[in-house]
Amino acid sequence: MHFFCCSKQAVFDGKRAIRGGIPFVFPQFGQWAFGPQHGFARIARWHVEKMPERLPSGDVEAVFSLMDDDFTRSMWHFQFRLTYRLILREKELHFNIGVYNPSKELTFSCQMLLHTYFKVPDVRRCQITGMHGCMFIDKTREGAVYQETREVVTINEWTDRIYQNTMQEHIITNVVSGRKMRIQKYNFPDTVIWNPWAEYAKEIPDFGDDEFPNMVCVEAGRVAAPIVLLPGTAFEASQILQVCVIFI
Repeated sequence: MHFFCCSKQAVFDGKRAIRGGIPFVFPQFGQWAFGPQHGFARIARWHVEKMPERLPSGDVEAVFSLMDDDFTRSMWHFQFRLTYRLILREKELHFNIGVYNPSKELTFSCQMLLHTYFKVPDVRRCQITGMHGCMFIDKTREGAVYQETREVVTINEWTDRIYQNTMQEHIITNVVSGRKMRIQKYNFPDTVIWNPWAEYAKEIPDFGDDEFPNMVCVEAGRVAAPIVLLPGTAFEASQILQVCVIFI
């Protein structure tokens, strides 16, 4: 799928998150006193549980995992196990995610988000459904809370919003080749929409000054309220990205 973008200024040194694709945000969304912004999962080295394999159906499946180690415990002193199962179909990409607390004593809380960068020809022409009537935290206005009154969300300025209790489906119009992208999500009640616009693009060292019109982040997750995992319990969530068929 050529629907995800990556900045030409992205750094691939293994020390910072790649500016593009679908970074995995865990266990913290946003600034974090104990480690890097958006947590460590997007810069950690994951284990390949199952190499990409073609299934009898023709789908391609791969499974990855991440467990606590010296690196993660230096920031977040909890045991955990993340599993990340990807299934690629002709016009769909499935993400099945699980986080497990193997401890016998400690409860932990965390946040999780798929920080998806979509490639678009012109973000000002995009429309995003599924937020009508939802409350949102506007990080561009010092965290003020508003209610979305528009049937579709459009972007014409610096945008950084956490929409809460959004619908399980979003449609993004005018992605690559003028197509539509459908996002279906389970157990991810929040949707973050982000674009740095011209003034803030210049402040991001691994993001080109002129790249903001050609991307939009529409991110499914659970960040407004934390996931709380008691000892021996698990949390599961999923997302499906589907290219909508256009009939002419």
